[in-house]
Amino acid sequence: MVEQVAILAPAERAGIDRERIEELYRQLGPAGAEDVVCRAMVDLAFRMGHIDTLHRNADWAEMRKQTHTTAAVAEQIGMTALARVAGDVVRCIDDGDSVATAATLARLLRLGERSLVAIWDLQDLSL
Repeated sequence: MVEQVAILAPAERAGIDRERIEELYRQLGPAGAEDVVCRAMVDLAFRMGHIDTLHRNADWAEMRKQTHTTAAVAEQIGMTALARVAGDVVRCIDDGDSVATAATLARLLRLGERSLVAIWDLQDLSL
């Protein structure tokens, strides 16, 4: 009997709400919107690394807090998929399901990277 091993390569679109970004530009002007988006991107990059560390240290309360805040920041700049998955991580923590938390966190980190690149690419288009 030959066993086959499937190698999964999860690929998920970043899920950027372009209208939300355009609304920021209308409300704040180009300089203000770029400042908000850039600050949020730096914040999100830092938080995702910090959340990963909190997970390795099993600091569930702080991980939940940081992930919840990540969802809010992501939503603010139109990263709708990232915000949704961050909410999924919070629910897994609340359920006390460590396996689901680990899997959903891995998804959050992959999607976070893709979302940051996607937002960066949108800024290059000079909305």
